[in-house]
Amino acid sequence: MADAAAAAEPEAEGEAKPKKPIGLIIGVIVGIIVLIAGTVVGTLLLAKQTGFFAPPPNPEAMLEGEAGDGHGEKTAEGHGDDKKADGHGAPADAHGGDKKGDGKDAGGPPKLNKKSPDSPRFEYTYFQLEREFLVNLTGSKKVMSVQIALMTRYDERVIENVKKHEFALRSAIMDAMRQTTEADLAKPDFRRDLAKKVADVMNTILEKYEDFGGVEEINFTNFIVQ
Repeated sequence: MADAAAAAEPEAEGEAKPKKPIGLIIGVIVGIIVLIAGTVVGTLLLAKQTGFFAPPPNPEAMLEGEAGDGHGEKTAEGHGDDKKADGHGAPADAHGGDKKGDGKDAGGPPKLNKKSPDSPRFEYTYFQLEREFLVNLTGSKKVMSVQIALMTRYDERVIENVKKHEFALRSAIMDAMRQTTEADLAKPDFRRDLAKKVADVMNTILEKYEDFGGVEEINFTNFIVQ
């Protein structure tokens, strides 16, 4: 009986041995999982910020882009300069004309556009001098009588200047007309040449007193030689 009791005592002691807490083991495992998950998330965020996952650049697209930039600059600069150099603006004239091609002469009034905003043409203004011009031809008994009307595409200042200096203009025009001979009358372009000469004379006088001419064309509304 004593031996049986002695044998039972160790067994009872073995059963009474304290067991390891399962909660502690589960806590350790969860901690390890959280640590691993935090490391992975941190790595992904860092890789995203540094562009690690960005797709590699396409070499062909880069080459096409560089080629396009180069040709674009040449086209914009080259053709733009050519257009400026060509000077496809309003035709320049010798006295007070459009030297810049933008409808305005340095120091002079601007040309008048037509009322339609879409029209690239300028407004034409005509003005006729009231008194006719009567002169003797050089070396001849014949006389020439003409009525003169001028044309301008500039503003009213040209007409005002013509009125203001009418006496000086009449004197200069008559001096130019007196140089005509009977032989000149037989030339086919006589009237056109005389009109150009009168326009040049008028612009010379206006430039002298007003620093700007603006007379672009002369028309004879009456022309008699007798």
